[in-house]
Amino acid sequence: MESLSMKVFLESVPPGTEVVVENLAPGITPEIDLHCELCLGPRIFKSIIHVEVAKILQDVFLDYECKNCQRVGKTFAIRCLLNKKNNNWNVLKYGEYPSFGPPTPSCAVTLIGGEKDLFFLGRRCENQGMGIGAFVYYRRVIESQKNRIFDEVIRVVERISGQDPVLEDLKSAKKETQFTKAVDTIKHALPPSLSINGYNPLTLLHAALSEGVHDHNDSECLELATDIRTVLFDLAERLGQALKDEANLNAAVNRLTKEKR
Repeated sequence: MESLSMKVFLESVPPGTEVVVENLAPGITPEIDLHCELCLGPRIFKSIIHVEVAKILQDVFLDYECKNCQRVGKTFAIRCLLNKKNNNWNVLKYGEYPSFGPPTPSCAVTLIGGEKDLFFLGRRCENQGMGIGAFVYYRRVIESQKNRIFDEVIRVVERISGQDPVLEDLKSAKKETQFTKAVDTIKHALPPSLSINGYNPLTLLHAALSEGVHDHNDSECLELATDIRTVLFDLAERLGQALKDEANLNAAVNRLTKEKR
């Protein structure tokens, strides 16, 4: 069984996982680093109530709050079992709220649109290590929201590139019924501001979605599902940032030309 510190266990281990924690007693509430949705970034979280393990077997709730805003909380449900042979503790994480895993950007929720419930079911599967379930949910979300994704990409390209030749590719691709077939028809590259390490994000999603779920085991599907979510999040953020940059540029031009007049 893997041996971790309590801090790493709380921050990084998904629910349903048991690890060995050394030097647990008497205190089990170290400060931890988590994302704060109100502060919009990583922050230090502190325990609200000091908890000690007083029994060989004990179920406890750990309540935390952000030290910065003191408004965002996090609760863990864990079980601690003392191993008398080595005096270490086997610690099982029952669950946590808000859910385990990286935060979902609001721009990604907007891009997903009406399939956000299915998407969060996929997140739950991914967080719990159920790769096939996560992959199937994510693929269904993207196929269902194909037109919405293409509409957002088209809107951004029109704003930042004008008559870019990829626009005709995108508009033609949108007519295809399946996401993977749609991406196959795109011949031109997206603007650099939408590229991920030089690659078209739609092509990256296509590469993952083209894999057959029956051709991979659960671990491989989990890896594909994580790749899909990562690229989708990055695409959503790039679309939002491109529009924000364009709006800032237009505002600057308007101010400067107004001053000149």
